Amino acid sequence: MSSNSGSGGGTTGRIGIGLEMDATHLKILEVLRDNGRVSVSALAERVGISRANAYTRFEALRADGVIRRFTAEIDHQRTGLGIVALIFVTVRQQMWRQFRAQLAQMPEVEYCAITTGQHDAMIQVRMADVAEVHAMVTERLANIPAVKATETVFILDEVLRRPYVLPSDRDRGRGTPRRPASSSGASSSSSSSAYSSAPEPEQGQGQGLPLGKMRFVGAAEGRAALRDAT
Repeated sequence: MSSNSGSGGGTTGRIGIGLEMDATHLKILEVLRDNGRVSVSALAERVGISRANAYTRFEALRADGVIRRFTAEIDHQRTGLGIVALIFVTVRQQMWRQFRAQLAQMPEVEYCAITTGQHDAMIQVRMADVAEVHAMVTERLANIPAVKATETVFILDEVLRRPYVLPSDRDRGRGTPRRPASSSGASSSSSSSAYSSAPEPEQGQGQGLPLGKMRFVGAAEGRAALRDAT
């Protein structure tokens, strides 16, 4: 990102009232991520700029839509919605419009995204118990003509959830050592080393693997093992 600011219009990266997106704007967003109710004075102090500059930049971020809205983050366990499930949906390809319209009528749906891969969409729901998820899938989604098939996965533990990420997070991460077992975007090389460092169990046994890891068996190896067992 450029650190220059100035007037001019129409160029990528320019926001609001003419300020150009730079490292200071990203720092403002970092501070707001920790505390969205921080005062302008405290914001200016943490970023290291004047109060007037902080206010101008903050208003520019809002005016341009970089900051879309402010909301509250809640404890879903305390509100009685402790069960989280991902529902992968296969949609009949000529009925996307109906699928979107029906989904918009389901207030219990927290998130939905169109995906690539085996399924067409992913829905996230929060429910009071497993029975409610089952009813959602079998009674609500299954009765939508646009839905061809579903697959439900329950989330056991939400290990990491950030309000948002910034380019500065990536740059900071390059300068800090990553723990092998981290689930926050480790590269394929570090991921493979984490698995190889785990003690390999004997075939057919699950002992020895740390909690949260699993041993992946290739298709050919699995078939050979199956033949030997028979």
